[in-house]
Amino acid sequence: MPSKKTIFWVLGCEFLVGLGAAVLTIVAMPHFDIVTNVMILNSVSILSAVFQVVADCLAKERKWLIMVPVCSIFLIVTGYVLFAINYLAFESSLETKISVGLAIGGTICVSVNWWESYSTLFNVSFLKEISGDIAQSRNMVSIISSLIRILITSAVIAGYVPLSGQEWKSVKLVFETVVIALVAIQIISSALCRWFVVLACKMRAVRCSFIVPMYLASITVSAGFLVPHIVRLPESNQTSTCFENFQPKSSDEWLNLILTDVIRTLNARDIVIHMKTGGLACLGCSALSWWLGLILSTIYIWYLKIHRIERTQDLFVRPMYEGAFMEQSMLLNTRFEIRKRIKERRSAKETIRVFLCATMWHESYDEMMKMIISMFRLDKYSPKHKNSDLQFEFHIYFDDAFKDVDNGRHANEYAESIVDVIKEVYTIFSEEDRSIFKQKAALPPQKIINTPYGGRLEYTLPKGNLMMIHFKDKTLIRHKKRWSQIMYLYYILGWRLNRKYFKEFEEGKELESIEERQKKERENMYILALDGDTDFQPSAVMLLIDRLKLYPEVGAACGRIHPTGTGPMVWYQKFEYAVGHWLQKTAEHVFGCVLCSPGCFSLFRGAALMDDNVMKRYTTKANEASQYVQCDQGEDRWLCTLLLQQGWRVEYNAASDAYTKAPQEFKEFYNQRRRWGPSTLANTIDLLGSGELTSQRNSSISKPYILYQIINTAASILGPATVCLMISGSFVFIFNMNANLALILGIVPPTVFLILCFKLKSDTQITIAAIMSVLYAFLMVGTILSIIGDLLRQQTFVTPSGMFLIGIVALYLITAALHPQEFPLVIYGLVYFLCIPSGYLLLIIYSIVNMNNVTWGTRESGSKAKATAVNTIKKRFMNSICWKCPCLESEDQIEEILPTETITQREHEFQLSPHQTWIERLQMKSNDFLLFESELPSDEIYFWRELQKKYLEPLKENKEHQEKIANDLRDLRNKATFVFFFCNALWLVATFFLQAIGTTVSIKIPKVYPNGTHAMSEDFSIDPIALMFLLSFASLLLIQFFAMLYHRIYTLIHFVAYADTEIKSYRNRSHQIPDSNHQPEMNDPDTPLYFENPSVMPTNAV
Repeated sequence: MPSKKTIFWVLGCEFLVGLGAAVLTIVAMPHFDIVTNVMILNSVSILSAVFQVVADCLAKERKWLIMVPVCSIFLIVTGYVLFAINYLAFESSLETKISVGLAIGGTICVSVNWWESYSTLFNVSFLKEISGDIAQSRNMVSIISSLIRILITSAVIAGYVPLSGQEWKSVKLVFETVVIALVAIQIISSALCRWFVVLACKMRAVRCSFIVPMYLASITVSAGFLVPHIVRLPESNQTSTCFENFQPKSSDEWLNLILTDVIRTLNARDIVIHMKTGGLACLGCSALSWWLGLILSTIYIWYLKIHRIERTQDLFVRPMYEGAFMEQSMLLNTRFEIRKRIKERRSAKETIRVFLCATMWHESYDEMMKMIISMFRLDKYSPKHKNSDLQFEFHIYFDDAFKDVDNGRHANEYAESIVDVIKEVYTIFSEEDRSIFKQKAALPPQKIINTPYGGRLEYTLPKGNLMMIHFKDKTLIRHKKRWSQIMYLYYILGWRLNRKYFKEFEEGKELESIEERQKKERENMYILALDGDTDFQPSAVMLLIDRLKLYPEVGAACGRIHPTGTGPMVWYQKFEYAVGHWLQKTAEHVFGCVLCSPGCFSLFRGAALMDDNVMKRYTTKANEASQYVQCDQGEDRWLCTLLLQQGWRVEYNAASDAYTKAPQEFKEFYNQRRRWGPSTLANTIDLLGSGELTSQRNSSISKPYILYQIINTAASILGPATVCLMISGSFVFIFNMNANLALILGIVPPTVFLILCFKLKSDTQITIAAIMSVLYAFLMVGTILSIIGDLLRQQTFVTPSGMFLIGIVALYLITAALHPQEFPLVIYGLVYFLCIPSGYLLLIIYSIVNMNNVTWGTRESGSKAKATAVNTIKKRFMNSICWKCPCLESEDQIEEILPTETITQREHEFQLSPHQTWIERLQMKSNDFLLFESELPSDEIYFWRELQKKYLEPLKENKEHQEKIANDLRDLRNKATFVFFFCNALWLVATFFLQAIGTTVSIKIPKVYPNGTHAMSEDFSIDPIALMFLLSFASLLLIQFFAMLYHRIYTLIHFVAYADTEIKSYRNRSHQIPDSNHQPEMNDPDTPLYFENPSVMPTNAV
């Protein structure tokens, strides 16, 4: 709520503005011609020009620019003088002469409206306080302003009607159709104009799509009215027939009516009737003066530096626009920044530091290659410079990187593989000379360091950015992904961030200054969480940075994840991921905020992670059964839940593409979803359980959004019952079976599978699920045929099932069409449909029953890391024969596609000596890419030891505790299974009894044929539960669909803004890396690993 001082100030300003606008439009304008009325609106910039003069005087180095607003004032005043001469000298009516003074006074009063844009530039503490208070209570101030405007306008009308000699019965004419139509046109066109202006500014098309159209608007309107006047000039002078005994019947008549009334205002002027040159000259010169005055008073907008997707509140001072002064209000409402302030801001330019942190374990050679190449692309895209406002640093945390040998512990084959990968990629990205006659350049030496947690490799990349490979020894530090994340969070946001500030504090520097700079740096430190197989382009990272850089309330942002691989399981996941991103994630982003930012490609704000109850709570060791499910099985979702509960927003950017390997085997897929399913449900229930408190802290999570999530969660829980009903429906149609018998047959197989899951080992359960999935796929073919057959039998598609099927297919096709580069994914929709029983029935049963299994389930027995690709071996063999032959360094090596099969036999050029250390082994392995042994600073060693002691000590086996947790997990599994399947059983039992009762409680739906006729004696019967489910599910899909439409528009805006700025910027500062004519296709599982044009163009922008 604003202070009393602010309220009185707002009341005063709004009184003047409202009075001026009402007097100008209601009292004065009816006495002027159309050209004057259109062009006099440009004079409302008079006080803005005066404010600019004052601002330029205060900025001493800007005094030479003071002539621009001075000229604007001169032109506007000249326009007033010519306007007054035009009417006072050539018109005899007293009312018209009074209206001249009212019009000039009205425009000056209206010009007070934009005082706030200049208030902070004056050295007046009162204005600064008022402006700050208004900014903090903007919504309440807008409400007060609107109420004042309504009251003032009503008062002016109440006073003007009797004073002008009119009767009150004439006021009812506002309800005439023509007036309502004009009002509707004004409201809609003004709202659209404002929206398009905002979009133009966000896309950085300020000059061509905002400034120029606004400047030309009044000129164009005037010309549009003058042309019909010139055409009809020979006709006799007319009096107004508007609203008098004329009832137009068609649109042409409405247009003629409006043009007639507009032209009358000109034909009624004596200077037009008698073609008085002096009067016409005054009319034209006054219009031109006002127009030029508006241009000069807003010329500063032409030079404003606007970020892409700039926030509306940063673009414009007031959130509302003036409907009567549309183009003038949009121009004058743009924030005014003189160059002095811009220079000050540039001199104190803030540097954004982005740390890319990938977690690895048993990735294959080609997966490592994808990740490393992506990082080198980013290094090429953004070279390190001292004065750069964006800096990158790369970290890879390698879990379980050591193995036992006779002489101790050495780096395992996976750790050795990444050394090979980095060496190969470094060589490629270091080659600037494309000539085949080039000399082979020596690679710069790098560092290898022994650390308290294992070891580290430090590489300075070709363009100066730093890359660290952290090898974790599980005997020294806790392993698994969450603990790797905790490791880099505390290292980057703790040690790296605070070290220099502690030194400054010890040196006696001012504490307040240190804390302020530390806070600012914390807000500008971002962490990009990656998986070890993620492949991405620099554009994807930059688009995520935009979200965090411009919106301080955003704690995390994620992009569009594309699964890669081949086979039916990958095809299923491609469509599943697509639908999830197209509809579900966009709906979450639009109506509230995203609930899960996937750990394979997500950008986090350092300040958000360091907030209370986020990073510290993330270090909690699971001691309860529920914590194992919620925290350890889905750490990404849990981290986002913590951010949301603390008030931060999580966003989704559809133009930011990343590719990650999807499970290709049925077993691996089921084990992955066995982790994800219960964890997702647990985190969602946790968030909904704290919904009241979360909605108070987090403005993005409203009560309606919580209701949406409750409905969405309920639909997910009832998925198995829904699939059973769908299957029973196919039994009814195909075998002409009794509905209840069909329902029982539909329930029996999943019930048997549920019992078997309690008795058999997980591998056996998966084998049974795979067999049942195949059988269900055949049944799904029958289901779709049954629905089509029913439509043919009923001779109409206007049935509940038919409309639902057609609606879903149409919705998915339209959605895919709005993602043109992903449209081919609809082909995989057939596989997705056939796998519905497997994904929404069997998989859910398997996930819930095996909730007590908290092993990771994927990459548990990964094959040996790939030593090198076949082509790489061939190249090395040839190099050993002719090691300086330049023809072997062909540019085509960039295009090599690595084979998918791994090479299990390692090269034996380096025999393991029993006295070698792991450092010596990797130094020999690196060969001509020298690794010099170095040491950590003593204070960093102390940091790591303290961190290990506090959070990261290896977990000691405690059999009693493990048995207790195992029993607790089984109890939790049993309770969850009972509640979950009891809800589904209730749904099925209710359906069973409603079918047994028959048509008594069913809802009758008239049968409608495609031609629109109704069947007289036939109706469709549907039970209330089924109808409720259909309506709820259809409503959910429609909500998500409209959210997707909205999100598509703003994704396009972001992409256009990015393409206009970043791509041009990149092309100006660098040239392409080695030839790569192959462009990666959307969703191509074989997206080139060496596609090394750091294409700043997103591949999935629209």
